[in-house]
Amino acid sequence: MSRNYQEDQNNEIEALDSIYCGEMEIFETQPVHKFRIPIATEEFDKYQEENGLACKLLFTYTSTYPDEAPLVEIDEPVNFAEDFEERLLEHIKKSIDEYLGMEMIFSLVSAAQEWLNERWDDHKKAQEEERERTLLAAEEAERKKFEGTRVTVESFMKWKMIFEETMGIAAKREKINESKKLTGRELFMQDNTLNESDLKYLLEAGDSIENVKIDESLFQAIGDIDFDDEDDDEDWVPGNDDDD
Repeated sequence: MSRNYQEDQNNEIEALDSIYCGEMEIFETQPVHKFRIPIATEEFDKYQEENGLACKLLFTYTSTYPDEAPLVEIDEPVNFAEDFEERLLEHIKKSIDEYLGMEMIFSLVSAAQEWLNERWDDHKKAQEEERERTLLAAEEAERKKFEGTRVTVESFMKWKMIFEETMGIAAKREKINESKKLTGRELFMQDNTLNESDLKYLLEAGDSIENVKIDESLFQAIGDIDFDDEDDDEDWVPGNDDDD
């Protein structure tokens, strides 16, 4: 007894229309049925299409369906990558081979729906990994700010030279070196703090500032004294200047 393909197809269309009530679109019933069923990921929102994947599956029965594979096309894809249509059709074709000889549209739609969900999960995972990489890169950049530059002898000497120039240390060092070459008298005449230090000690001893007098003439000849006289008597003792 031959199979009544028309009756089988009519029965499936009626069942599908009940399952996808309000969503299934029927375009033709003669000579064969042609209809469309939408699918989308769970998070998809038609008002915010960037969040999820969606498309519509267009089916066309052949005269001997379901013993012969139906024709399947993809309409109105949303957020599909370049190769998604080809890959989804290949996935549906594998499912057709499994169900050939049986009414299969519901199974094909379910398989396609699952495939979309998997692709969207892959997309979300890739986004999360990218966010983590961005966060780690930002943390690494922040850490390097506190790490500073690795110091070498060359970099330290260069920094030291710039630092001393900026702070005037080199000039101060040169001034100190020059002051070391001055005689006692020159230091005294140049630095008033020497006078002030003597006054300080005298005042601490109980003398008033009015009683403190400084005879600068005592220091005028300091620079003329020759401390390196070759005739110095090594056996000289203070207080024994008179001849016996």
